[in-house]
Amino acid sequence: MNVTKGNIGWIEVICGCMFSGKSEELIRRLRRAEIAQQRVQIFKPKIDARYSEEHIYSHSDVRIRAELVSDAKEILQRTDARTEVVGIDEGQFLGDDLPRVADTLADMGKRVIVAGLDTDYLGKPFEPMPILMAISEEVTKTLAICMRCGNPAMHTQRLIESDERVVVGAKGMYEARCRRCFEPGVAKKK
Repeated sequence: MNVTKGNIGWIEVICGCMFSGKSEELIRRLRRAEIAQQRVQIFKPKIDARYSEEHIYSHSDVRIRAELVSDAKEILQRTDARTEVVGIDEGQFLGDDLPRVADTLADMGKRVIVAGLDTDYLGKPFEPMPILMAISEEVTKTLAICMRCGNPAMHTQRLIESDERVVVGAKGMYEARCRRCFEPGVAKKK
């Protein structure tokens, strides 16, 4: 998006299934903002300490320093007035206030970039991401590769038994699956 300094803020959403490159794309955009010498602040939910408490890590080992927050309201409280770009990873874990917080930050003139899962392990919309997508100026949907057949994948397949909606995990617990190979819920052993 070609917006110059001094313009109003906006919201960008990067969404898709696990292993589709969401965090990597978020990091790429944030690094470009840093290269442009913009003031950047980056947040991630405390619940996601899979790889590090001090960094956002992509599954391909790309990383960038981030601050841990308990919920979306904390992002608003901790954002410096001089910050120009706010990066947020794993938006689906930050609660229903995230769209309001992102809107408030954008209204303050900040570029807000949020990455997160758009659907859960059942294939259902994963709030608050659908609301963010509706109010954002830009949405990028990333696709993975189906780990069963190699087709483009848009679903996150849970491989472990749990009825909890939120089970933080990575390889071995989840796979990317295409429409044909996706089994809503827990995959059956074949």
